[in-house]
Amino acid sequence: MYYVVYPFLYLFSLLPFRVLYFLADGIRVLVFYGLKYRRDVVLNNLRIAFPEKTEKERFDIAREFYKNLIDTFIESVKFISLSPKAAFRRSAADTDEINALISKGHNVHVMACHQFNWEYANILYPIKLKAPFVGVYMPIKNKVLDRVFYNFRKRHGTVLISATVFKEQSHDIFHKPYVLALAADQNPGHPGNAYWLDFFSKPAPFITGPAKAAVKNKTAVVMVGFNRLKRGHFHFDYKLITEDAIGFTPEQLTIIYRDEVERIIRRDPANYLWSHRRWKYDWKPEYGDVIK
Repeated sequence: MYYVVYPFLYLFSLLPFRVLYFLADGIRVLVFYGLKYRRDVVLNNLRIAFPEKTEKERFDIAREFYKNLIDTFIESVKFISLSPKAAFRRSAADTDEINALISKGHNVHVMACHQFNWEYANILYPIKLKAPFVGVYMPIKNKVLDRVFYNFRKRHGTVLISATVFKEQSHDIFHKPYVLALAADQNPGHPGNAYWLDFFSKPAPFITGPAKAAVKNKTAVVMVGFNRLKRGHFHFDYKLITEDAIGFTPEQLTIIYRDEVERIIRRDPANYLWSHRRWKYDWKPEYGDVIK
């Protein structure tokens, strides 16, 4: 099936952006108004995150979110054939500071959240960084789409490791210089094995692995936000958290990460992946205290 789907997607990727966005507008109307794909989940998440906003304001954010979601999928297909030169005209990243950390001998954890369009990182960072760029990803259930996304994500040199086997394969990374990209803003596999923090107006579990690994391996930690300048154009900004995570506890790093994610989301709420059921777990006393 892959060899049937891939040629079609490749030909589709050759269409100009203006044509792709015209098609994306039609798909967005179908998905938002017709299929109503996860619309209840999105609106409920927005009620939790922004109780101060009116229902109309949240509805407008949701409608813009679906536009960004469909654009991201269309842009991702475009990446099958998009050249780095064309990608650089549409996106830019602050890599000088990260390269300076690498030059000082630091390994770097690049922390991000599920903003649009994070896929540009798989073009920008492996080309511009002075150390291998490693991305942790969650496999897509559809095997054909998973293979398509895996191939275009590693096309420019990103080293990809599935989150399902990260523990087993991480030793191959940590014995040499690396820049590791992690998005730790979604639910863990088990809510009892997590740090529970207030996230916006409700407790939510955060995975512990990224912060624990940063402290254990004494890495530099930076936060990257994806700023949408206009449709299809992005700038990735950079904020240094620490040059050596050994000076923090994992809990402290997770609190900082939570605060940064909230700041980034509030800056452009529609540019965040609201279709994930972030608050599907309820806190229980056996999970431990909720960190404020």
